[in-house]
Amino acid sequence: MNDYIGYCGLDCEACEARIATVNDDDSMRTEVAKKWSALNGVTITPEMINCSGCRIPGPKTPFCDKICDIRQCAMAKECETCGSCAEMMTCGKLGAIIKNNEEALHNLKK
Repeated sequence: MNDYIGYCGLDCEACEARIATVNDDDSMRTEVAKKWSALNGVTITPEMINCSGCRIPGPKTPFCDKICDIRQCAMAKECETCGSCAEMMTCGKLGAIIKNNEEALHNLKK
């Protein structure tokens, strides 16, 4: 499986945090922090916008590193992604993503 596919099936290569990190783009970090703060109703600083990808060694956003229940669960179960978990289609943690994102579900079924 492509290493840039997150545990949940989302494509980390398309993530604005990863793009800002790879390009070391502080302007983009500032824009993303502002946008994500508004979307999530929390304060996100540009310094938090630093991520190499969910399953790639390196920095992670605070959410991806410590808060994401999907990532924590998959790592605890030692799953490559949620696609290798028998509970994938009934999982409450993963449900909102795969119900609203056909690409993520497709990536997990590969």
